[in-house]
Amino acid sequence: MLKKNDISAGLLIGAILPGISLFVFGFLLKNKFVFMHKPGIPYFVAFAINLFIIRYFYGKGAEKTGNGIAMISLLFMLAIFIFKLQSL
Repeated sequence: MLKKNDISAGLLIGAILPGISLFVFGFLLKNKFVFMHKPGIPYFVAFAINLFIIRYFYGKGAEKTGNGIAMISLLFMLAIFIFKLQSL
């Protein structure tokens, strides 16, 4: 799957880390774990790791996969900002 240069592959790869962080910090810990009194930090870390993954795929010449990862990462951060951080 890593050899495939496709937007759908990028969407799938890009959804893995944000999905894991949403599951761990949203459902398992029920937002009781707050790092430095900022509830958006775990999600921002998942986004930052996705940025390194995007850079890796652009470096390999898989621009479509990188675009898919970028799209899902930005949508995830927008959703976190709207639903999690606006209530503060």
